[in-house]
Amino acid sequence: MGYSLTTLWYERQRYFPAILAVGFSSLLGCLQFGLLLGLFSIVSIPIDNSRADIWLGAPQALSVDLGRPIRESQAVDRLASNPEVDRCETYLQGFAYWAKPNGGMELCMVIGCRLDDQSLGRIKQLTPELHHQLTEPGSIVVDESDLNRLGLKQIGDTAEIVGNRVRVVGLTKGVKSLAGPYVMCSVTTARSLLRLMPEQITYVLGKCHDSADAAKVVARLREAHGTDISVFAADEFSFRSRWHWLTKTKAGFALGYAAVLGLMVGAVVTSQTLYAATAASMREFAVLRAMGIPRWRMSVLVMSQATWVGVVGVLLSFPAIFGLARVADIYGVQVLLDWRMLASVSGITLVMAVFSGLYALRSLKHVEPALLLR
Repeated sequence: MGYSLTTLWYERQRYFPAILAVGFSSLLGCLQFGLLLGLFSIVSIPIDNSRADIWLGAPQALSVDLGRPIRESQAVDRLASNPEVDRCETYLQGFAYWAKPNGGMELCMVIGCRLDDQSLGRIKQLTPELHHQLTEPGSIVVDESDLNRLGLKQIGDTAEIVGNRVRVVGLTKGVKSLAGPYVMCSVTTARSLLRLMPEQITYVLGKCHDSADAAKVVARLREAHGTDISVFAADEFSFRSRWHWLTKTKAGFALGYAAVLGLMVGAVVTSQTLYAATAASMREFAVLRAMGIPRWRMSVLVMSQATWVGVVGVLLSFPAIFGLARVADIYGVQVLLDWRMLASVSGITLVMAVFSGLYALRSLKHVEPALLLR
């Protein structure tokens, strides 16, 4: 191992292209998958930014934004009957059509929740000042990034949602949308915008005395009611929502395909570089062979070099990954660098480098002491 590191250092110009290829593959893979995770984390914003431990909705709920109306009293009773649940509250969410003031229509996502300080569904971006202003009937809050998309210019502008006049009383920051701009309001306002009956809601949210009991409550409700309801712990529902949109749309395939291509390019460059570096050291290997060093020991040396090329390349890529992710965040593009994703991509890249070393072993087949006589 020490000899392989020494060789890499003194022959660094020869091995640098391979290290660069490994680092580029790791960089491209992590950023592509980070963009993918960041893109679809937008779908689960209502879950990830709320304080609810449990979400109960209509049967076969595929994603939080695809909920259907359910009866309030029955759903609340089912969740509140569990001793682990501290409190419950209603939550409304659904698509509606936004009529722009200057003409045209836009699909939007209406979210209606309680507005008090103990609200479970109110996302953290809604400040106390904003949720106080939302108590006025017909008042809404949208994200500042969606103003142009909705045909708005400033706070105080009015528009119509399915024939109901609404007025923008405030703006949030960072609540971006995937399918349609988020429109946040009170439960009363949301019910009229979504055209729901007085007894209809979309979800019942639950808060447990101990958040760790959420899984126990979910399992009990599923066993008792089967497919009559959909009930999830918050983390589970967040993952389910993101996974649904990831597999439903082609964006996930496109970004994943680009990341795989990056790994393939890195593998080819790394394997060719290691092969060329090994072939260029044939006389050195011939000396080792003449000294009685077995061929398998030389093979271990080449594989050690390939492993170190992979390790150094991956380590060098991390500063660039986090730096470019920071730059993307400044420009409003979220790159979600989950540690599990980073570990997976780094591991795949390292394995790629090791397999490139196997390709380089072909050059050792013809190593013989007789090479020194030529």
